[in-house]
Amino acid sequence: MMPSHLLVSLPDAEVRSWLGQAPDGVDFIEWNLSGAAPSNVIDVVVPPYMGGPSRLASLAGVKTRLVQSLSIGYDGVAAALPPGHVYANAASVHEASTAELALALVLAAQRGIPDFVRAASRGVWAPEFRPSLADRRVLLVGYGGVGRAIEQRLVAFEVAMTRVAHRERFDELGTIHAVASLPELLPDADIVIVAVPLTPDTTRLVDDHFLAAMHDGALLVNVARGQVADTDALVRHASSGRLRLALDVVDPEPLPDGHPLFALENVLISPHVGGATSAMQPRAKRLLLEQIARVQRGEPPVNVVLRS
Repeated sequence: MMPSHLLVSLPDAEVRSWLGQAPDGVDFIEWNLSGAAPSNVIDVVVPPYMGGPSRLASLAGVKTRLVQSLSIGYDGVAAALPPGHVYANAASVHEASTAELALALVLAAQRGIPDFVRAASRGVWAPEFRPSLADRRVLLVGYGGVGRAIEQRLVAFEVAMTRVAHRERFDELGTIHAVASLPELLPDADIVIVAVPLTPDTTRLVDDHFLAAMHDGALLVNVARGQVADTDALVRHASSGRLRLALDVVDPEPLPDGHPLFALENVLISPHVGGATSAMQPRAKRLLLEQIARVQRGEPPVNVVLRS
């Protein structure tokens, strides 16, 4: 079968620069899904990385063969994507960077890095005995690509790890527990890392009951989505001093100026930057070129998560 000629829309000049010269038989155009489509047939559409799924409504009336996201998460896409499209996420692009940040947040919180930075900014030498990561009991909630990447990096830190996914299953390392087991697992965890996708089942998963089940002094790390946690419950359990938090995602985003979470010294917040590293560009390039080649050859794309 002869490869077909493709029209591929890219969201901006930066993404176009990642890909360089278009492969033979492929034409690149720039379209950020704002305003009218430049053609009523675009074989592969790459939406903007930031801005949410609402722009996907611009695909109404456009014939596509693949809509290729630059994000792993696809919450809200099913409601926004017009009928007749195949949608793939960016699995393989952000897992390493998000896992790095999860470990950075854990280590910073455990070893007191924010306290040391605050003391240094005042010109104060403030040594303190802190809990290690080694020998801690870590509960990893979410065992998709990001969860597995976090697990791989945690092994070197000599932790006792328990894994949780939507349903119970087993692998060469033992049991992966079901989410339904969380009430029994949470009280034993020193560190809880949340890396689940946002779905109706995981929305507000981290609620007052979840947090109340954690023991005093435990650390909650969220690198999933802000809506996975109940913000009011987070504030209550952190402001009492009972729990520590390290959050890359919050609800709402961004947090409004003066939000109570900003003022708590036992809360570490990063501004949703899990995937925002130099590792994104080469991985995104590799995925986009693979998907374009697959579509051009008439092969099924990888990472398909929705068919509208």
